[in-house]
Amino acid sequence: MSIIGSEKPFSCPICNRHFSQSSSLVTHKRTHTGERPYPCMHCNKAFTDSSTLTKHLRTHTGQKPYQCYICMMRFTQSGNLHRHMKTHETNEK
Repeated sequence: MSIIGSEKPFSCPICNRHFSQSSSLVTHKRTHTGERPYPCMHCNKAFTDSSTLTKHLRTHTGQKPYQCYICMMRFTQSGNLHRHMKTHETNEK
């Protein structure tokens, strides 16, 4: 019996790691081949997927799309905002 959403039918032929989406497998295979088809137009860095390039571009543009609703601090990545929110939880106790 399988748990819904836990199936990973796409397998890497090199390391046998499994993925739930074929696009994740395609991106993963690039770790083996070294392919980085998403270059930054501002510097010499290149990336295996477009979302990582998008995050990187914010280092050049200064864009900070994620904002704390408590203190209005802004962040380049959602994970940084989530980590920041824990500081408010600690301060409230």
